[in-house]
Amino acid sequence: MATFLDFEKPIAELQNRIDELRDTAAGGEVDIEAEVAKLQGKSDKFLKDAYARLTPWQKTQVARHPERPHFKHYVARLISDFMPLGGDRAFADDQAIQGGLGRFRGRRVMVIGHEKGDDTASRLKHNFGMGKPEGYRKAIRLVELANKFGIPVVTLVDTSGAFPGMEAEERGQAEAIARSTEACLNAGVPIVASILGEGGSGGAVALAAGNRVLMMEHAVYSVISPEGCASILWRTADKAADAAEAMKVTAQHLKELGVIDTIVREPLGGAQRDHGAAIDALGDAIEAALGELDGQSAQALRQSRRAKFLAMGRA
Repeated sequence: MATFLDFEKPIAELQNRIDELRDTAAGGEVDIEAEVAKLQGKSDKFLKDAYARLTPWQKTQVARHPERPHFKHYVARLISDFMPLGGDRAFADDQAIQGGLGRFRGRRVMVIGHEKGDDTASRLKHNFGMGKPEGYRKAIRLVELANKFGIPVVTLVDTSGAFPGMEAEERGQAEAIARSTEACLNAGVPIVASILGEGGSGGAVALAAGNRVLMMEHAVYSVISPEGCASILWRTADKAADAAEAMKVTAQHLKELGVIDTIVREPLGGAQRDHGAAIDALGDAIEAALGELDGQSAQALRQSRRAKFLAMGRA
């Protein structure tokens, strides 16, 4: 069954009525198609109206939707001959951050990204997409490998933030994130970063320091979660909606602020309703971004990337 968010309750009720009608008429002679079409029309209108005026907090809920496509779905549809590369050659292979070589529409690429998982077992396996130091050190290794062989890097960002556990801090979480960001900034190959759902804190920036930063229409990207911000400012997570509004977390806000370059349109109702269309739309945007960077020297790529990030926040 589809998962409906709180603001989608009218749509859920209509869909339940449609399902009940079909169950009642199954195998019978009653023609329900006219009534079903009427209810479906109402549902589609509710969906269109709701998604045309989403608040930042509602967009945060959509970005976290459990049925949105994740790293593995994008790789399966966009990357051929994918060869996973694991381990940081020092401690372990972090399952929250995945990566490997493959071909994207005929072009060799290194793909690196967060994998959240899509059921209880896989979410636990991938630690809900929250990378540990060994995950970011894996990312560093893969970026440096791509740089050595002149292979463009595509990153797929989807994390609430880096793992905050004690063991991660003991193994140098902050240093690993900083080094991963540094590796992206220093690379002499094109880097195209995409925010798929959540782009949370340094755990996202560590893979998002690209020449081009793309963002799905209903994704969010911020230095802290709205709940975390609300807990600090108001001492209660109940103010998360206010925090989301103030933090300018949406793709539309961030495009205006110059933090991202391109907003990738999602199917009506969000990427969770049509994986194929959402993934193909991002694929087209990645292809266009890589095309813009073709032929640029390593020095030019480094300089433009650094200039891009140094310009953020300036009036």
